Amino acid sequence: MTDLYDNPTELSDVLDNQRVLDVRVAVEHADVESLHGLLDALHPADVADLLEQISDGTRGRLLELWKGQIDGEVLSELDDSIREDIINRLNASELVNAVRHLETDDVVDLVQDLDQLQQKVILEALEDAERVVVEQSLSYPENSAGRLMQREVVMAPEHWNVGQAIDYLRRQQELPEQFYHIILIDPRMRPTGYVPIGKLLGAKRAVPLQEVTEHSFRTIPFDQPEGDVAYAFNQYHLISAPVVDSDDRLIGVITIDDAMIVQDEQHEEDIMRLAGVGEGSLSDRVAATTKRRLPWLVVNLCTAIMASLVISIFEATIAQVVALAVLMPIVASMGGNAGTQSLTVAVRAIATKDLTTSNVWRVIRREVLVGLGNGIIFAAVLWFVGFFWFGSPMIAWVLALAMVLNMVVAGLAGTAVPVLLEKIGVDPALAAGAFVTTVTDVVGFFAFLGLAAWVLV
Repeated sequence: MTDLYDNPTELSDVLDNQRVLDVRVAVEHADVESLHGLLDALHPADVADLLEQISDGTRGRLLELWKGQIDGEVLSELDDSIREDIINRLNASELVNAVRHLETDDVVDLVQDLDQLQQKVILEALEDAERVVVEQSLSYPENSAGRLMQREVVMAPEHWNVGQAIDYLRRQQELPEQFYHIILIDPRMRPTGYVPIGKLLGAKRAVPLQEVTEHSFRTIPFDQPEGDVAYAFNQYHLISAPVVDSDDRLIGVITIDDAMIVQDEQHEEDIMRLAGVGEGSLSDRVAATTKRRLPWLVVNLCTAIMASLVISIFEATIAQVVALAVLMPIVASMGGNAGTQSLTVAVRAIATKDLTTSNVWRVIRREVLVGLGNGIIFAAVLWFVGFFWFGSPMIAWVLALAMVLNMVVAGLAGTAVPVLLEKIGVDPALAAGAFVTTVTDVVGFFAFLGLAAWVLV
């Protein structure tokens, strides 16, 4: 038997499951001391994971027993739906204490999802300077760099040297919890470069800061969409980047942790939308999940009806050659799978900006040729299947030709459809799947049954 210690992941799962079980038992027996022992030493992210894994009833009783212990970092780590539920269970003083020590970007992230009454309670509890900063951030467009940035910035005049910067940092009573650069500014508060902390500590005191700046420096406009911000961090290997207003003046900074959270959320969103389930989580209620999935199931029903209408056109042909009813799902299914493969590659390439106007025709041509190659391979296999199964070389040829045609169309549709949707402003991850499936089903049935009607009847 394999020792759990040989597999750290498996050991971690066992420990996490045991912790959840222990918490449930402690809540059930109202054992406050045990509950504090289980939760107080946990990282906020682990507390958030645990809260997401227990039921609504257990979560409510836990909050009553562990009263006053939920802090802002735990709230920041929670899934949106669970966070809203927990915030609604906290009284005003608990809510204020939870967010009091958060950095401004985390406060904005929490406040923007609250109702007006809860927003007012938190904003009134903040210090005047911090409240003004949060209100300014909330005035920026949703899902923009202005909402994503933190206002705690470490900056220095561009004419300083290393020694002056180090002395300045030592004199500060409060510095951001995490910062990676000192941003250099000119007299007009415009950022002109930044110095990594490592270079600052490794240089001699007399060296001008401008001589140890990093070449990756670039600024982020306050209204830039957060998706583009995440792309810039990934594309240019940024650790942090200053945010500027319409006059190019420094107003904040975005760090890599926030940018990567956005990127992860977008990746997850794309995956969910490709499956037609939209945004959601395992913690969502049945009614909300049903409501969210219903529209795309309706769309799929409509596409299935379209495919059925194509089949009905060839009803007489199927009646004469019953073997067609057995074989036709193979062509549509293979085309659908091939189309989904091309679609997934195209949607991901659009999201990462790898698929552009300059290379779209080359990518489409490649996917069509891939479809042709795979179509020929599977056509050869299915020719033998059709021949030995039904003893008819004509059925075998019809099946093989339909397979080639539908695989080519699948490669074309899987790439062209998301590109066209993106051009007209429709999210390809959300809508492309239904269109591609419709194309491959309709073409697959029509090609197979149409060839059969032409050749066999």
